[in-house]
Amino acid sequence: MKTNCERWKYLLCVIAVTTAFVSIPFNIKAADITAKITDGIGKKQEATLDKMNSADKTSELVTTAGAANVLDAEISMNKEELITFARNNRIPEVIVQPQEQSTFVMANVNQYVNIRQDADQDSEKLGVLYKDCGGDILERKDGWTKLQSGDVIGWVKNEYLYFGKEAEELAKEVGILTACSNTETLRVRKEASTSAGILGLLANGEAVEAIAEEGDWVKVSYEGATGYVSAEYVKVTFDIDTAESMETIRKREEEAAKAAEKARAASAKAQEARNVQKEAVLASATELEILGALIQCEAGGEPYEGQVAVGAVVMNRVRCSGYPNTITEVIYASGQFAPASKGKMESLILNKTTNASCMQAAQEAINGRCNVGDALHFRRVGNQQGLVIGNHVFW
Repeated sequence: MKTNCERWKYLLCVIAVTTAFVSIPFNIKAADITAKITDGIGKKQEATLDKMNSADKTSELVTTAGAANVLDAEISMNKEELITFARNNRIPEVIVQPQEQSTFVMANVNQYVNIRQDADQDSEKLGVLYKDCGGDILERKDGWTKLQSGDVIGWVKNEYLYFGKEAEELAKEVGILTACSNTETLRVRKEASTSAGILGLLANGEAVEAIAEEGDWVKVSYEGATGYVSAEYVKVTFDIDTAESMETIRKREEEAAKAAEKARAASAKAQEARNVQKEAVLASATELEILGALIQCEAGGEPYEGQVAVGAVVMNRVRCSGYPNTITEVIYASGQFAPASKGKMESLILNKTTNASCMQAAQEAINGRCNVGDALHFRRVGNQQGLVIGNHVFW
């Protein structure tokens, strides 16, 4: 019995040394070792334990991680056999691969955040990452992240970025899935079938919004309708808006300034062409009152230039061969000016309550001032194209 106890102790030492070479807890594979050791010797294990307990009842048997099963192995083995047994039953090393982390970020701002050359608030500004824009992480340190977004590479403070799951969820909300045709002429079908009707055609390189990829077909939005294109003939990409470099921003602002200046020059030129001094028209005091009353009825609440414009339209008609050649006949022509047929003008004329500004605008129009070019019509601003002054459009 003493010899057997020594063998047990030796076996424990061998197993302890062997276990030291593995990198995971012994109990991970205890069940596997148990199966190997106990095969065919179950009854002998019970007898062995009985012998041990009777030999030394004061000693405790401590068993962990399947060690009891090892102790119950065939104790008749000699030292060499025990070493061989322990080597053959080593627990295989399990390598746990670390979970891959997302390298994608999204801007966590209401408008934009600056991208710096270095991880420093005072460093040179290289670009701007706008709301709903994203990029890829290159490096992280000291509360800053180095990222690439479009053609801009630089540092952004972590507090202005979304990482991991938050970034991915936001990207799904704001990103755009597109399908780009890579064939000469691609049919957009009404259903996911080659026998379905055709909604339209896509030229090579033409892109449409993709809704979903469904096997051999891609569901797309085509001119407001839902259609399908063959997945074989399109390249589907998921796009997120990216940062804008300072060089691009400066160039855009310069072009916008040039365009605005060009528009101002064109507007001034057009205004100059519209603001012309035309030949004065001989008019009586009564006609002046009639024109003033019409201007108040049509444009009494408009700015002064709008009042002059209404008077100028009437005078353009007087000068035009397609209309009567007097102020009274132009204003009272059937279906031309609504106030003339509803009695409101007469009330202003009889009571002499026409506003002074409207009377002045009427006099300037009679004297030849024109700020609407050759316009013969006006109406409330709407779908009609033309020169807008106040709430009226003139053409």
